[in-house]
Amino acid sequence: MISADLLALPSLLIGWCVYVAALGWAAREVSWVELFSDTRRQHLLCGTVLALFLLWLVRRDFESGLSFHFIGLTAVTLLLGWPLAIFAGFVAQLGISITGHLQWTAIGINGVLLVLIPVLVTELCARRVEKAQPRNLFVYIFFCGFFPAALAALLCILASLGILLLDERYLMPPWLEDFAGYLWLVMFPEAFINGTAVTALVVFYPDWLETFNHSRYLQAPWRDDEHRH
Repeated sequence: MISADLLALPSLLIGWCVYVAALGWAAREVSWVELFSDTRRQHLLCGTVLALFLLWLVRRDFESGLSFHFIGLTAVTLLLGWPLAIFAGFVAQLGISITGHLQWTAIGINGVLLVLIPVLVTELCARRVEKAQPRNLFVYIFFCGFFPAALAALLCILASLGILLLDERYLMPPWLEDFAGYLWLVMFPEAFINGTAVTALVVFYPDWLETFNHSRYLQAPWRDDEHRH
């Protein structure tokens, strides 16, 4: 998470424009009638917002204006679908802004980095897996849970670093060439948190996952033999 003091005005404005456009697109894709009529989805939405809010409060704030926390939006995207995942991330951002952990002017650019990028990566991976139509449950868990979370963390860091380089308001450390070694320390725990959450949901509450194909992944293995004969 990047403080507004480290960002130039064009970056802040572009971040808000992109984020607002994404929120508007997500609002068009959400089935509001289904959401308001399904109390279970309402509880899931409120629960994920609270989980994101608490996860983002477990953070390390640096004097330079940078903050580090886990993202957690891969599991949320698989649980709610990408439109509601974007709204869940936005509401969680409002929560940490009220508590003073995020500047209001920096919500836009941080929303692009910490909400839109993870949701986009997860959605693309989930669609690619669904297009392949695998029958192995572990393919879904790994390529929709673990892998997208690690990739999203990597892209978030690289995008944040690129913005800081372009704005030239942050003094880069002299050991930047050794930065690649530290990426694994960020990617692995992010993948572990999201992958573990997705695994638990698949095992105990598969009906909650919006992107989970029950008829294929949970099909009894002997049914294929019956159809062949």
